[in-house]
Amino acid sequence: MTESAILSDHDQSRADLARWTCPHGRHAGHGCVTCYHAAADADPALPLWEVAVWFTSARPIPIRALHDVHRHGRHFAIDQPSTPLVYLLSGQARAALSAEAVAGVVGYLVQSRHIVDEFVVTEIRAAHS
Repeated sequence: MTESAILSDHDQSRADLARWTCPHGRHAGHGCVTCYHAAADADPALPLWEVAVWFTSARPIPIRALHDVHRHGRHFAIDQPSTPLVYLLSGQARAALSAEAVAGVVGYLVQSRHIVDEFVVTEIRAAHS
């Protein structure tokens, strides 16, 4: 199953807002540090989600910081497609719902302000088999 959303400056419908709100009341695109921490100790019976998050940053992320994410230990990576200041954060998270998995992966960015201090998520995708 794959779920995705393109986030824009336009208001999302109430159904989309509800669908992408984590159990802690945060929109997945804004991240949730609680979901991020919960994924570390998640029940192995929960689905393992493959998450992809495209985001923009006001400033470039240093190459060293991009490499440090790969050594994070939670199967996270930040890559830079060919477009300047556009990045792809990918990772795995165990969670009951896609919104919780995405919120947890984006929660990594929220907690890791030393990597990127300002960001805007533009697209999210979560898949599990």
